[in-house]
Amino acid sequence: MGCLAGLGWFILLVAVVNIEAQNKPPIKINSKCLGNLLRVDVSRLGGCFLEVSAVINNSSIILTPSLSSKCGFTIKKDHLGNAVIYASVQNCFAQNVDDKAFTTKLGLRLQSDNVVDKFYLVEETCYYSSWASREIICKPNYMEVSVKKAAPNDYNLPAYPYSDPRKAAEQPMDASFKITTVVFLTPEERVMQVDEAQRNGYGISSTLTRLVLRSPNPSRETYTKDVAGVPMTVLSTSIIFEKTKLTTPLYAGAACPQAQGGVFFTETSIRWFLPRRIAPLICPKHFRLLEVNMGVDGRKLDATEISARSYSLTLDDLYVIVEIPIGAAGCQIKSHVQDGQYFTSYMNELMLELLWTEDDTNEDTRYKAFLPVETPLQLQPPQVIDAPVPKEIMFKALIGLVGFDVMLKNISSPSEVLSLANCIARGQRKEMGVTIYTLHLTFGFLVLPKHAPFTATAYLSAKLEDIALPSVSGSCGDKNFYVLVKYGTKGLNFQTIMGKRMLTVSLAQQYGIIGNDTHFSLIVPFSAADATVEAVELSSIKSRLDVTLRYLKTNKTIQVFSLACNFITKLIECFPNGTITAIAITLESVPSLNPRRLTLRNPACGPTYSNDQYAYFVFTANSCGTTRKFLPNMMLYENEISITDELELRKLSQSKEPEFELKVFCYYDINTNQAIGFNTRPRRSEPYADDARDEMPVEMRVALDDSYSAFHRVEDHPIAKYLQQPLYFEVELMGSYNPKVSLELAYCWATLEEDKMSLPQWDLIVNGCANSRDPHPVIFHSVLPKGRVHYPSNFKRFEVPMFAFAEDQDNLNRQVIICDVRNPVDAACNVQCSDQDNTMKGQKLAVSDYPGFKHVTSGPIIIMSP
Repeated sequence: MGCLAGLGWFILLVAVVNIEAQNKPPIKINSKCLGNLLRVDVSRLGGCFLEVSAVINNSSIILTPSLSSKCGFTIKKDHLGNAVIYASVQNCFAQNVDDKAFTTKLGLRLQSDNVVDKFYLVEETCYYSSWASREIICKPNYMEVSVKKAAPNDYNLPAYPYSDPRKAAEQPMDASFKITTVVFLTPEERVMQVDEAQRNGYGISSTLTRLVLRSPNPSRETYTKDVAGVPMTVLSTSIIFEKTKLTTPLYAGAACPQAQGGVFFTETSIRWFLPRRIAPLICPKHFRLLEVNMGVDGRKLDATEISARSYSLTLDDLYVIVEIPIGAAGCQIKSHVQDGQYFTSYMNELMLELLWTEDDTNEDTRYKAFLPVETPLQLQPPQVIDAPVPKEIMFKALIGLVGFDVMLKNISSPSEVLSLANCIARGQRKEMGVTIYTLHLTFGFLVLPKHAPFTATAYLSAKLEDIALPSVSGSCGDKNFYVLVKYGTKGLNFQTIMGKRMLTVSLAQQYGIIGNDTHFSLIVPFSAADATVEAVELSSIKSRLDVTLRYLKTNKTIQVFSLACNFITKLIECFPNGTITAIAITLESVPSLNPRRLTLRNPACGPTYSNDQYAYFVFTANSCGTTRKFLPNMMLYENEISITDELELRKLSQSKEPEFELKVFCYYDINTNQAIGFNTRPRRSEPYADDARDEMPVEMRVALDDSYSAFHRVEDHPIAKYLQQPLYFEVELMGSYNPKVSLELAYCWATLEEDKMSLPQWDLIVNGCANSRDPHPVIFHSVLPKGRVHYPSNFKRFEVPMFAFAEDQDNLNRQVIICDVRNPVDAACNVQCSDQDNTMKGQKLAVSDYPGFKHVTSGPIIIMSP
């Protein structure tokens, strides 16, 4: 049925939503001159009452329906809360300048129960000088005819009686001629004096060049005439002017189609037939039709717009014919309720403008007819389109089509209010491999502005394949959590939250992710940042790992999994030489604790190393406020780790968190004798440490600058640099969480090819030291515990000035060495570099003595010419 202008769908998602009140936007006012008419649009009225008045000489005169038809105004408010005001440019209150410029002032006052009255002033000047000899306007509430006078200033209107303030609108122009009588040429002729005609609702005025007569539609003095099968309302008058003993008549008449006159409807279109020759207005046998224009809402349409809207304007021997599709652009849909059922109709205000000339008089007539058209009511019960979304486990339904003047008031169940569990239990049944969910709802609607109710019923159903939701499980080892995440049914998109962080690719790699099409597993150290320490005991730590699975799109939680275990570890170690080490770990019960603020009894003794998770202390038994106590056969040394910073203490007390205190104590035997045996046989070989065989990944990166805070990405290679411009390298031992492990670089070199063993080569680091033959040697940078660096011993950083490559046939195997910093007995871990001669202290071993070491590369680098 054409395009459904003004219709829309209600979309129902069975979910809980929060609807927030919005501020009502201010009203919108637009005014536009349309030839001999002024149009004012007032939108966004909502439920406010609109009062329209004419403003003249600081007086405001309310435009009642009778005054509107008398003075040339049409005011209508549609069902969507918008108002349209039409005013003849020759209305009673217009300021007329030489019959060319017409200024109208309107006052708009909004009234409602909840809003204080607001007043808006609208002023518009319309310029119209292309007057025809006779101009006729047919509006639903009045007919207007404007006739050219023989000569200017010949006639004038008497002043308005009863001291009406409107008398200021017309002042006598010339007392020589004046209108005295109006003769209505109805089948029964009737004569009225001017003031009597005005009291009966007629508007009569005389301007510089024209006579204006306006009649309410209908009135007692009009009659109906059939013109080519179209019923028309006819006004025919003779206006008598008098001057001394002279009288002059002037004919003024109009004929307008009656409501729905000449209108016919088909299933798809509206057709309006207007007689081509309007007999009551055309006396001669011969006349010529000069122009025919059609329009909508007072605005003429050109041929392009008519075609674009699929309108049609044609002429035959008898009629001017307008045809428009039902629901096309320009139509408005209106909703109705009858006997609880929903009906719709389409409304449109059509306009036809004709211009003709009569051969005998050579005078032209411009005829403008407005015809509001409304189609018969059509039953249109809302349809329900069931469109469930199985992937989101949600019902979805579209209810419509309904007009924009329909609001959804409520949704109800025909039986009772049920809990979610009851709804699921009652609304589902099982079939092979699927579960069918059903939902029976009744929608309550209201048609505005009368709030007429009607209902629509929906039976919704959704089939869901039996699916396996993603799941997580886990166990504990000596030092790690072992986490297993199963994907469940293929295609379910979810995200994994470790602690409070989303599991990203880099974080998963850090936890050694291994997976296949059905699951993936992670190994999370109990001391990792995503684990939470619940309690600390003498020889163990109770740590918990929380893992949450959520749907990626809806952020709905699928599963929350928590795994808590006791991990055996030494928090305090007492060495024979009197050195004591202690680790203080943050607890879940004291979340605001900053480990960096912890100290021993002596506030000057802070942690040797600390981060957001723990603080590591190293001190001797006779320092940092350590006390000594003698026991039978034992000596006890005691200290404690706590917060001594006053600002930090005040902050913790305000948060009502428990105080943090860790007792540190060591027992030493007093009267113990140890027998030591030795001989003088010389050693057969130097002491050495066995090489580690564990596979620990090593990664080399190129930093953007010497802050080592940002790095070149893989896709950035090859990196372009000028000669002597520095390159900042960082090598990291990945997967290590042990501060007692040290990463050492034995050899580092550059090649021309991607193959690390290709020739030529140039050595940058030899035996852990800068190449002594290099005129611009490598510069080593220290690594401090900061940001992502928790264990500085697991990192090495150095700077290489960009150089022009030279041939080097020295083809050595290169290694990255991992050492135990507590026992650096291996020669490779005991390297010291001299700035003077680059000589090595300790024994230098051959490369072949280091089997199974790691090789890393940075990627290609391009030398640019300056």
